[in-house]
Amino acid sequence: MSFFKNVFATIVGLFLFILLSFFFLIGLGALIGSGDDEVKIKDNSVILLDLAKINFDYAGKYESDSPFSNLLLGKDKVGFIEVLNAIDAAKKDNKIKGITIINNQSNLGLAQCKELRDKLEDFKKSKKFVMAYATIFSQKEYYISSVADAIYLNPSGEMDFKGLGTEMLFYKNFQDQTGLKMEIIRNGKFKSAVEPFLAQEISKENREQVTSLLQSLWNSMVTDISKNRNVSVAQLNSIAESLLARTPQMALAQKLVDEVAYEDEFNNVIKSKLKVTKEDDIESISITDYVSNSSNKSEDYTKDDIIAVIYAQGDINGGEGDVDYIGEGSINRSLKEAREDDNIKAVVLRVDSPGGSALVSDLIWREIELTKKVKPVVVSMGNLAASGGYYIACNANTIFAEPTTITGSIGVFGMLPNVHGFATKYGVNAEQVQTHKNAIGYSIFEPISEEYKSFASEGVDRVYKTFINRVAVGRKMTIDQVDAIAQGRIWTGTDAIKNGLVDKLGNLDAAIAHAAILGNSKSYRTENYPEYKKDFDEIFDAFAGASIYKSRETMMKEELGEENYYLLKKAKVLQNRKGIQMLLPFNLNL
Repeated sequence: MSFFKNVFATIVGLFLFILLSFFFLIGLGALIGSGDDEVKIKDNSVILLDLAKINFDYAGKYESDSPFSNLLLGKDKVGFIEVLNAIDAAKKDNKIKGITIINNQSNLGLAQCKELRDKLEDFKKSKKFVMAYATIFSQKEYYISSVADAIYLNPSGEMDFKGLGTEMLFYKNFQDQTGLKMEIIRNGKFKSAVEPFLAQEISKENREQVTSLLQSLWNSMVTDISKNRNVSVAQLNSIAESLLARTPQMALAQKLVDEVAYEDEFNNVIKSKLKVTKEDDIESISITDYVSNSSNKSEDYTKDDIIAVIYAQGDINGGEGDVDYIGEGSINRSLKEAREDDNIKAVVLRVDSPGGSALVSDLIWREIELTKKVKPVVVSMGNLAASGGYYIACNANTIFAEPTTITGSIGVFGMLPNVHGFATKYGVNAEQVQTHKNAIGYSIFEPISEEYKSFASEGVDRVYKTFINRVAVGRKMTIDQVDAIAQGRIWTGTDAIKNGLVDKLGNLDAAIAHAAILGNSKSYRTENYPEYKKDFDEIFDAFAGASIYKSRETMMKEELGEENYYLLKKAKVLQNRKGIQMLLPFNLNL
C-alpha cells in the first residue's frame, strides 16, 4: 500500500512542479517583456530585409482576462503592413543608409510583393540605396529584388525565370475505381474548385480562365521588371521561353543581374557605400527588429481623427476568428466599434481571403451594410479577395486592388463525401430507420437521392442568386451584367477594373488616403483591428502545446517535405468545412 502512496505522491508532486514552473515562466516572461527591449540603431546602419517569418498583413492584437495574453499569443509577431510602415520610417531615419535583400525567402503573395516593390521604389527617392544578393533566385524573389539599384548573383547559383504554370489533379477515375467519391452541387460553369471530382481532364472554360489569369499575372510582373531592369517585355518573354537566364553567367548576359559575385564581395560593395573599410563590420538591423524600434514612432497620437483599418485574412470559417482565419465575431465587433466611435471618420477593410462559409460571408456583409450607413467603408484587396472574400467586399463605397490581386470567383458549390461504392465492395451495408422520409437526410453510405440532390441544388442556387444580387446592388450593375462576369470565374485586379468588380488600382496606403477623403479628414492616424478575444483556456492550450506542436510540425515537414505537409494541412481544413461554400478553386503560390 505504501508503494502506491509513494507513486501517487510523486505524480501529484510532478504535477504541482509543472504547474508552478508554468506560472513562474509566465511571470518571468512578463517581467522581461515589460522592460526596455528596444533594439538600439547605430549610425551608418543598413536594414536587412529578411521576410522569412512574415506571413500575414496583420499580426493581430489579443484581448483577454489574462495579463499574459500578448506574451503567449504572438507579442513577438510582425505583420507585413508593419514592415511597409517601417520602410517608410527608414526613409526619414538619418541612421539608416540603405536596405539590403540577401537570400530572402518569403511567404508573401504576389500582391504583397507588388506593394513591397512600390515601397522600396519610394524608399529610393530618399537617395538611399537598395541592394540585392542571392545564391538562388526564385521568380518571386527575383521580382522583389528587381527593384534594387544593383542585383548580385552567386557564381555557383541559379536563376529561375521561366514563366508561370500550374498542374491540376483530377480524380473521377479514382472515384469510379475505389467507390470513394464526392457528390457535387455547383452553380457557375467556371466554379472549378470541384471540377477534379467531376471529370478526368480540365474543361475548356477552366483552361480559358486559368490561362487568362496566369497571363495577366505574368504581364504585371514583367512590366514592373522591365521598368527597373531596362529590358523590354518582349525580351523578358524570350528569356523565359528559352530559359536564357538559367545560369549566373547567362543571367548577367541578359542583364537580369548586374554582377556575378560571392557574398563577401557583395558585402565589400556595401561597405564602400557606407564609406567604411573592408576590415570594418557592417552595422545592420533586421527588418523585424527595426519594426519594433519604429512602431511607436509611426503614428501621431495628437491627431484626433482616425481611419480604422480592419484586417480580414484567411479562410472564412466563422466563430471568433484569428490572424489566420476570418470569423464574424471579431470582424463584426470591430465594424460596430468603428461606426460607434465618433473619432473614427472612415473604415478600410483589408481583405485577403479565398472565401469559405456562405453564411459567415453574409453575416459580415450585413455588418458592413450597417456601417456604411454611418460612415464610409473602403475595401483594400490584398493577394486575393475571391468568392466569399469578394462577397464581403462588394458593398463597399470604393474597392481598391493591386494589378495582381485575384478576385471574382462569384459562384457557389456544395460538396458531400460518399463511400457507398467503397462500403459495398468491402461488405458494409447501412440500414436506416426513421419516422419521416427525410429525417436522416443525407448518408455517406447510400447513393444520393434525386430528391435530396434537388434540395441541395435549391440551396446552392439560392445562395448564388443572393451573391449576384449583393454584387449587383453594391457595384450598381444589373443582375445580367454580374452574371456575365460571374459563373465562378476568377480575375486579376487588372481585369477586374475593366469589368466593374473593382474601382481603382492601388495599395493599402491609397485606400486609406481615399477613405480619409470620403470621411472629410485632412489630418488623421490609423488604428488597426480586430482585437481577438481569447479566454484563459485557449491561452493555456496555446502555451502548453506550443513546444509539442512545433516539434511535431517540424518533424512532419522533415518526413513529408514542405509541399506534402501543406497538402495534408489543406486536407484537414477541407475536412472541417461545413455548409455551402463560396471558395476560390485553388491556391496560387509562386
